[in-house]
This record gives sequence, C-alpha cells and structure tokens, in this order.
Amino acid sequence: MPWLFHIFLAIHVGAGVAALTSFWGAVVTRKGGPAHRRWGFVFSAAIYTAASQALGMGALSLVWPLAMHPQLTDAVLYRGMFGTMMVYLGLLAMSMTRYGLVMVANRRDHDANRHWSMLAVQGVTMVAAGLCLVHGLYLLNRNGPVMEPILMVMVSLLGFGTTITYFRYIFAPRPSARAYIPEHFKAMVATGIAAYTAFLSVGLIEMFPAHAFNPAIWAIPSMAGMGIIIHYLRQYKPATKAQPAE
Repeated sequence: MPWLFHIFLAIHVGAGVAALTSFWGAVVTRKGGPAHRRWGFVFSAAIYTAASQALGMGALSLVWPLAMHPQLTDAVLYRGMFGTMMVYLGLLAMSMTRYGLVMVANRRDHDANRHWSMLAVQGVTMVAAGLCLVHGLYLLNRNGPVMEPILMVMVSLLGFGTTITYFRYIFAPRPSARAYIPEHFKAMVATGIAAYTAFLSVGLIEMFPAHAFNPAIWAIPSMAGMGIIIHYLRQYKPATKAQPAE
C-alpha cells in the first residue's frame, strides 16, 4: 500500500503549505473582519484536510510501518511514532480547529458548546492521547530513554492539557460575553503551532535525520505561538472597574 501512503502524503503536504501561509493571513488581519474570516476559512479547511490525511498515513503506518517507511528498521518503535502518534496528532489538530471555530459560532449561545459532537471530538482526542502515552511508556521501557518515545509521552501530555482546558470552558456555567474570544485565539494559534511543528519534524526527517526528534527544534513553534497568544490576550483583558471617588 505504499502508493496510497504517497497519495495521502502529497495531499497532506499541499494542505500543510496552505495552512502554513494562511495562518499568518489570519494573524495579521483585523480580527472579526472579512479578510480575517476568509483567511481563517482557508486555514481551517487546510488543517482539516492535512489532519485527515495524517489519519490515513498513521493507520497505514500502524499496520505496515516498515513498508510505509522503508528507510527505517525498528518496526515496533516506528509503529508508535508514525502510527499511534500520527493518528493522535491528526485528531488533536481536528479537535483544536473545531473548538476554535465553534467558540465563534456559539458566541451568543454557550450551551450549544455542549453539543454531543463537540464532546465526542474532545473525548476521542483524550482517549487517543492516553493511547499515545501508554505506547510511549512501553517504548521507553523497551528502547530506553531515546528521544522518540520521550517525544510521544510529551505530546500526549499536551493533548490531556488541551482537552481538559476545553472541557472546563465548555462546562463553565456563565462565562462572560467576550470569553469566547481568547478561547478562539488560543485554539487557532495552537493549531498553527501544531502545523509548524509537523512541518519542522517532517522536513528534518528528510534533511537532518539525527535532529528530527530534537525537542529544542520542536519547541521553536511553541515559543513563537505563545508570544502571539500573549500579545492578543493582552488586548482582551477584562476592564477593571473604576474606583469610586472619595
């Protein structure tokens, strides 16, 4: 089935390029304006497409890891990296994108955020994070403290933190009228971080295999994304009440 893997990969790469470029269009345009919405639509569609192809590649890598990646030799290790973890990351990207879009769509109806489909997406993502964690711990025990299973454990914890945060907001009784704005920002920028992290990891595997799983390299998009989130969240801090004159 390598031919099918290569089809998934080609679509994944094309959608990934569209996501990487449209992300900045959404970041720099006026929030809520027509241009921002257009860029956001392109970014979201590209992420959904890239993530769906990641699910396909991950499923094939779970069944035939060495046939899909003939340059590798350890089937057990890379079934985890390119199978379990790739499926999980595809689900995580979809769940973050859906959450960010739903926050805007339901900005005037918070109860609608508790629709079964939203809860199911987050629940499935949390289960996938758990499977990635268990698989990573198994590989740590099998292979020792090498970077690949360490990375699986690290990214699985990210999924737990993300879904727990989303559930907390979804079930919050009465968030403020503008609370959806930072939720939208955080989810969409986090999706952009995931896209750039995937881009770096795939590129490094091809060009610099020894550094493909270097956490310092993987941290670069996270640091840039956190800077963007902090910058925009400062603009949406609740206004402090004026003190009464004495």
